[in-house]
Amino acid sequence: MNFLTLDLNLLRVFDKLMAEGSLTRAAETLAITQPAASHALKRLHDAVGETLFVRTAFGMKPTAKAEAIWPAVRDSLAVLQRALAPDAFNPQADEANFRLAMADAAAAMLAPQLVARVEELRARANLRVLPVTTRDPRPALDNSEVDLAVGHFPDAVTGIMAAGDHATHRHLQLYDTSYACVMRRDHPLAKVDLTLDAYCAAHHMLVSVSGRRYGLVDHTLAAMGRRRRVVITVNQYFTAGRVLTRSDLLTVLPSSSVPATGHEGQLVVRPLPFDLGGVPVTMIWHVRRETDPAQRWLRALVQQASAELAALGPALGAQGLSPSPALPSAVGSLP
Repeated sequence: MNFLTLDLNLLRVFDKLMAEGSLTRAAETLAITQPAASHALKRLHDAVGETLFVRTAFGMKPTAKAEAIWPAVRDSLAVLQRALAPDAFNPQADEANFRLAMADAAAAMLAPQLVARVEELRARANLRVLPVTTRDPRPALDNSEVDLAVGHFPDAVTGIMAAGDHATHRHLQLYDTSYACVMRRDHPLAKVDLTLDAYCAAHHMLVSVSGRRYGLVDHTLAAMGRRRRVVITVNQYFTAGRVLTRSDLLTVLPSSSVPATGHEGQLVVRPLPFDLGGVPVTMIWHVRRETDPAQRWLRALVQQASAELAALGPALGAQGLSPSPALPSAVGSLP
C-alpha cells in the first residue's frame, strides 16, 4: 500500500463501518449515499491489498486484519480532529456514536436518565451500551472497544491511582451506594434481625458479572472463619430478582441496584451482619480520549445523569444512593 496516495476519507468510512457494522448506517452517519460508501470500501480493499469486511446475514463482519488496525485508525482520526478542530463539537448538529460499557444494574439505572438528557438537548448522540463481564475495563478501553466504562471497578481504580502521573487512564467517582442483603418479602428471615449465624445457615445466590464462584462476601466470611452455601451464581440482576422471588435464597446486592431486578416490590432489603464497605460507582476512560470534545461532552452527560439519578434515588426505589463528593464541581450545563 502506498500511504502517500491514500485517501484519508477511506479511513473515515472504515472507522464508521467498524463502529456500525452496517454499510447503510455508516453511510447515513457520514451523510453519503450507500453506493458511495460501498465504492469507498472497495477502494480501501484495493489500497490495503486484502479484504477487510465480509458480508453476512447480520451485516458486515470485519476480518482479523480490520480488527487489528481499527484501534490505531480510530485514535489517529481523533488526533487529527483535535488538531484541526479542537473545539468543533456541536451535539445538536454533529452526529456521534458512543459505546459505553456498563453492568446491567448500572445500565438499568442510568440509561433512562441518559436518554432523557439526550432527548432534552436534542443531541444527535447515538449511545450503544455494551455488557461488562470483568471488574477491569481497561483492556477494552485500551483496544478502543468502548469509549467509557461505568461501574464498580475497585481494582482498576487502585491501579490507576498507583500509576500516578504515568497512568494511561482517568477515573471519576459518580455516586456511592452500599451492600445489603436482599430476599423475598415473605422469607422467614425478612422480619427478624439478621444475625451472622442465620446468614451463614441460609442458602445463597451469588451475582457476579464475571461468573466467578467466590465473591467479596465469601472472602469476608473466610477472614472471619465462616462460610456460606452458594446454590447458584448468575450474572444479571434481572435473573437474580426472578430467582429470589421464587426461592428462599439470599443474595447481596448494592442497595441502589434492587430496582434493576425488576422485582423490587416483591423484595426486601436488610442490613448485613458484617461490613463490606461502600460501593463507589466510577467512570473510567483512556487518556487519549481526555481532550476530545465529543468525549468530554459524553463524560459530562454521564455526570449529569448520575447526579440526577442520585437526586431521584429514593423516588426510584434506589435506596442508599448518594452523590459522590467529587461530583458537584464537575457537573453543570453540558458543553
